[in-house]
Order: sequence, then structure tokens, then C-alpha cells
Amino acid sequence: MPDILSLFEQGPYSLPTTQKHKVLLDLLSELTHHHRQFCSPYYKMTTAHGHDSSELNSLSDLFQLPVQIFKHYELRSTENTNLIKTLMSSGTTSNQVSKVFIDKETTKLQTKALSAIMGNFLGPKRLPMIILDSASVIKDQKRFSARGGGIIGMSTFGRDHLYLFDENMSIRYEALDEFLAKYDGEKIVLFGFTFIIWHHLITVLEERGRTIDFKQAILIHSGGWKKLESEKVNTAEFKKRAKQVVGVDQVFNYYGMVEQMGSVYMECGNGHFHASIFSEILIRDPVSGKTLPHGEVGVIETLSVLPRSYPGHVILTEDQGLIHGVDDCSCGRKGTYFSVIGRLPKAEVRGCSDTYEATA
Repeated sequence: MPDILSLFEQGPYSLPTTQKHKVLLDLLSELTHHHRQFCSPYYKMTTAHGHDSSELNSLSDLFQLPVQIFKHYELRSTENTNLIKTLMSSGTTSNQVSKVFIDKETTKLQTKALSAIMGNFLGPKRLPMIILDSASVIKDQKRFSARGGGIIGMSTFGRDHLYLFDENMSIRYEALDEFLAKYDGEKIVLFGFTFIIWHHLITVLEERGRTIDFKQAILIHSGGWKKLESEKVNTAEFKKRAKQVVGVDQVFNYYGMVEQMGSVYMECGNGHFHASIFSEILIRDPVSGKTLPHGEVGVIETLSVLPRSYPGHVILTEDQGLIHGVDDCSCGRKGTYFSVIGRLPKAEVRGCSDTYEATA
């Protein structure tokens, strides 16, 4: 059985897929056994569906939890006394809230994985960071939304943080001018959620006929695409307008969810999402459940070796996508690379920035 800590000794996109799958199968099989032992509801669900951790021949054999299950059950694989925080995400069409219970060990693994992934894109040094949100979002760090959790997680990869918006989501121009003057000519990193960046930065500046010079910045963003689809805003339009209004050339989206914090799928310069050494995705037929070959659109299943305090290691999402290939993306990163097409029809709209309406 490989030690998960050995993964951190390698580059996050360094293993060929065949070798990586052998490692992941061992680790995920052990995780399935762990969660069956310490999470009674998970044991009952896997047993009822005829799954255990003793006869797994491939990643596709692993039992998948539908992501909506976290809205209906409080799933934890550790004692309550070991928990240090609860992450929550909610849908826009339901009052039900997903709860993800995190202990110290899981937090450590998530942070180390995220650090390795982000370091591959941002470099080894922490850059001055502007968080494109309000500091009010992270007031309660023991019970906060996916939006707050995302900010906390990403903020560790920057320094001298500036929250761009006040509690009313208005741009703090004076504080911004001071920050930009302090780091004039230096590379900085911007982080925020797509929907919020669009509505509280890009469109606001356009309406006022203003621009901001972020040409030395790298923009990392995610979430809220479903809301922007109704406004006919896609990735290309977002990047185009971001360059026009705030001058940023390097824009990277990422795919991720509160149920698998740390295992983010970063977008490379070719516009492909990449699975790191800590994670993998499969594409399944929405009717038969069978795994689909590369190039065919189906339901995205995400796998992560990080969650130990709750059974979130194999999740069937509500998103559609397709795999383009493995190990041969021209960006040079090994592993699976893919695209997200959108939500399944009639699937509940949810995600990192869906908490915006309740908190902003």
C-alpha cells in the first residue's frame, strides 16, 4: 500500500496515467475500507449496493456517492471532537445545505495538495494577493460557506492580502491604489469567484468608464458559470472583457467543489482542466452508469485521495463533461485533461459562488 505522503514528494502532474492509476486505486481502496469502518451510513449504503473494498480491479469499480447525498446526510468518519470546521454549500432552489466535516488530518492533506497544484501555476514564492471579495465572507471560520472556504484555502498562496470590496461589495479604490503603488512593477495574484468578479468588478468598471491596470497580475477564478450562461457570458467572453477592463492576460479558471476541497482541477493555457496526482475524473453514461470513452459527453465523476474525515473520495457530480486525452496535452502536464460542458438537465444549480445571494 503506497503512503499518501509519498505523493507530495513528486510533481503534481508528473506521473504517467497508468502508473498513477495503480497508486490511486490502492489509496482509494484503503479510503473506502476506512470510511466503511468509521462511517455507519456509508457502510450501509455501500453494503446495500453490493460494494466493499476487497475486490476492486479499477477506479471505475469504486462506489460513487451522488453529490446531493451531502444535503441529506451528515457523513463523518471521525469523532466529533476531532472536527475543526464544517464547510457548507447550498443550492438556489432548495433550503437544504450540504455539510462537509473536516478534521486536522484532512485539512493538512488538502492544504498540501492545493499548495503543490497552485505552485505549479504560480511558482514557488507567495505573491502579493488581491482577493476579489469582501472580508465579511470569512467572519465565522468554523462554519462557513464554500465561498468562504475557497477564500481561506486560496489565501494561503498569497501574502499581504487586500480584500477589494467592502461589506457592501463596493470597490475600495483608495486601498487598491495604495496596494498597486506598493507593488508597482511586481507580479501579483488575483483570486475570486467568477460571478462576483463579473458583476462587481468588470461590469461596474465598464458602467463607470474606468479601468484598472492589472497587467502584471495572474487571475485565478471559479464558480458561477451557470448564472453567467443566462447572460451569454462564456469563458472566451469573460477573458476578453477582463483583459479590456483590468488588463490581465493570464486568466486561469479551475473546477472544484466543497465536497472535495484541495483537489482542484486547474485550467492550463490551452483551456483544458487537468487532474493532478491527487485526483482523477471518469465520465459516466447518465442512464447506464457505464464509463464512457474519451471524447464522449457524460456525467463527471471525481475521485480524490484527500478526504479522511468524511466519505467524499468518490463523488458523482451533477456536471457534464468529456475527457480529451491523457498525458499528451501540449502544456506538458501529465494526467487526464478534460472540459466541463455544464449542468445535467434539471440538476440543481449549486456551487462555490451560489452562496453569494445569501451573504452578499
